[in-house]
Amino acid sequence: MSDRVREQYEAYPYPARDPEDERRRLITGSPSFLPELNHYVFGGRRDFRRPFRALVAGGGTGDGLIHLAQYLAASGGAHEVVYLDLSAASRKVAEARAAMRGLTNIRFLTGALDALPQLAPGPYDYIDCCGVLHHLPDPAAGLAVLKAALAEDGGMGLMVYGTYGRAGVYPLQAALRQLVGGDDPQQQVALAKRLLVALPEGNEFRRNPFIGDHTTGDAGLYDLLLHSQDRAYTVPELYDLVEGAGLGISAWIEPCRYDPLGYLKDETLRARAAALPPPDQAALAERLSGAMKTHVVYAVPAARKDGAVAQPAPDLVPWLNGLPAAALAETLRRRGELAISFHTERFVFAAPPRAADIAALIDGRRSLGDIAAALSLPWGDFVALYLSLHGLLTGINKLYLRLP
Repeated sequence: MSDRVREQYEAYPYPARDPEDERRRLITGSPSFLPELNHYVFGGRRDFRRPFRALVAGGGTGDGLIHLAQYLAASGGAHEVVYLDLSAASRKVAEARAAMRGLTNIRFLTGALDALPQLAPGPYDYIDCCGVLHHLPDPAAGLAVLKAALAEDGGMGLMVYGTYGRAGVYPLQAALRQLVGGDDPQQQVALAKRLLVALPEGNEFRRNPFIGDHTTGDAGLYDLLLHSQDRAYTVPELYDLVEGAGLGISAWIEPCRYDPLGYLKDETLRARAAALPPPDQAALAERLSGAMKTHVVYAVPAARKDGAVAQPAPDLVPWLNGLPAAALAETLRRRGELAISFHTERFVFAAPPRAADIAALIDGRRSLGDIAAALSLPWGDFVALYLSLHGLLTGINKLYLRLP
């Protein structure tokens, strides 16, 4: 990254975080939520009591770092999470957050991504790289550095900006470069605020309901509108970037948002969308949605792509993320459907046959084989019923499979 990018994050560590908040909450999210990455990278079969080495490349003030390190610490075993960021100010915040939680499984390093082979060479079982590649002068070169450090049986969690959901951002960035590009960071922020309140009604940024980082504080405003190195990706462009590094995308988060059938009601159009190859379906969904301001994917070495995601098996345990089983079962039984919203997008799914009976038995301890036995169903009959519920719940990113 350039000196200007480094200077930005020294002046405005991003995202703005108060280490004291660790006393009352743990910020979690995608990627790098341990049950989620296990499902999409290790087929649900990774035993985290075994040694595990992770890299958080561009760790910023520590959101992804802290929740990954906290879950690994809770799982037991010998783990190392390497934090790498070019900003000493951001590192200071992340270190304070880790200290507040008493986390001792993190090694902190300051440096640019291209210095990784010298500072902390691989292999890594898992690499988190969120909000970084789109700020590099050569994202493909940066991803190649990470790929070289990845273990053959490992995987990555990546986040980059999405083109369509950031409508209006880049013209406004260009306008601000014209108006305040030569000022110091504090003056740029002050003048940007003055411009924002005076934007014309028809300005595309002003009409974009999906963007709100500039309302969260000066660090968010600077990162969104004053960044000196910034680009966004469409779904096809992200496929090209990932596959160009010898990786394959194992999952888009949340999966249902990248399924065009969730946006189409006309049966003729649905049939045509369903006939498209999976990458084209994801691209169509993005174009129909218009709301995707970021893309989160899990990626694995290309040779592993088809086997990375957990598949229903008698020994794997289904685990619900934030959905109490009893409430889920009651909703499915009473309403006959499940509705969920992501930002401005609302999805409604019809309840599959016997979905309520199956959901009521998901307690994070019973395996799928145990649930089949509790319902007095042979495995083949059970899995034929379960697959629809599995697709629904994994589609909204609320269910993962794992070993007991």
